[in-house]
Amino acid sequence: MTATSEGHRVRARGRWAVYGATAAAVAVTAAAGARAVDPDSRWYRALDKPPWQPPSWAFGAVWTPLYATVAWAGGRALLRARGRRRRALAASLGVNLVLNAGWNHLFFGRRSPNAGVAGTLLLDVSNAELIRRSARTDRVAAAALLPYAAWCGFATALNGDIAYRNRSRPRLRRLR
Repeated sequence: MTATSEGHRVRARGRWAVYGATAAAVAVTAAAGARAVDPDSRWYRALDKPPWQPPSWAFGAVWTPLYATVAWAGGRALLRARGRRRRALAASLGVNLVLNAGWNHLFFGRRSPNAGVAGTLLLDVSNAELIRRSARTDRVAAAALLPYAAWCGFATALNGDIAYRNRSRPRLRRLR
């Protein structure tokens, strides 16, 4: 084996390790968030929801490719970043994923649309920061994150509308 082919194999393993790490982080995020979600609970069913809310099955259909895109874009941007920029980008991605999973626990776990609004607003700010940091290293990765940010923006509007519609119904929290 030549030194060139060995070097290529090492770089390829490094790329796969980065993509594997971002995929694992996103999978953990999805699993941790999903643990809190119960769209069949009495509490959630009793909420007044807007007529423009997508059906329950649409959320899984949308989140699956979005999570795959976040893993790919995160890996691609991290592979192109170096030093302090790479560490800051990794931290930004990590914070983003924590906020992503956290929303489910705020909205469903705490049974609080208001807490959900706060969480999703923080996620929107984190999305902007992640896209900004990604764009510094790789514009393709940053562009790939735009649908994720757009869907989260839609989720913010939906969550805000639900919070508004249910603002005078605090007793709903007790429903199981």
